[in-house]
Amino acid sequence: MKNSLLIITILCVGNLIFVMPTFAAKEKAAAAETHLSPEIMEANYTKAIEGRTANILKALALSDTNQAARVHNIIMAQWRALRAWHDTNDVKLEQAFKAGDSNAVAQIRTSLKSLHNEFLSRLSARLTPSQVDTVKDRMTYDKVEVTYNAYCQIVPNLTAAEKAAILQLLKQAREEAMDCGSAEEKSAAFKKYKGKINNYLTVQGHDVSKAYKEWGEKQKMKAAERSAPAPAR
Repeated sequence: MKNSLLIITILCVGNLIFVMPTFAAKEKAAAAETHLSPEIMEANYTKAIEGRTANILKALALSDTNQAARVHNIIMAQWRALRAWHDTNDVKLEQAFKAGDSNAVAQIRTSLKSLHNEFLSRLSARLTPSQVDTVKDRMTYDKVEVTYNAYCQIVPNLTAAEKAAILQLLKQAREEAMDCGSAEEKSAAFKKYKGKINNYLTVQGHDVSKAYKEWGEKQKMKAAERSAPAPAR
């Protein structure tokens, strides 16, 4: 039942919400409350991103230790670069959004796009396209695969073309989510694209809301059957 609820949650429709404060800002606020020194804060952050990077390297399973070390350094540098970018630009970006200044938003995001492209270029020099995709997936909690599989389970009679369109939109969401400053922002990026997917499926003739409801009812029935007492012998 937990998996059923997770899949339903994954496919909820919504618009992108600009999440403030950033993960780094939250860390600083929490540190201030507990009186942590800047040195301890930095050590905690380093430990956190080392853990994330180790998980990515485990998924890559690189046999060449020199290659693994270089990829490790590239990913670690990207975590730090993203934190620095968000610390510098998130408040400016929020203000530009509120003011409806699309030109300012575009200008601010240009530097983030450059950071994104440079990171992928450095990865591509060390990894195959498939391996680069693995890095992207681990940086975004494998949301492409999980969400794609959820759509295939819930919405009946998807065509090959529709499945391809869903996957393409989810990969676009992944590109955006990679650059987000917190888990909440990554989820919001995918939520925006799930709204696009649901709109697309509606145009294709699918009743997405009905599909969610029917799938949920089936899961409830299955759960009830599993929890029912066994017949007496």
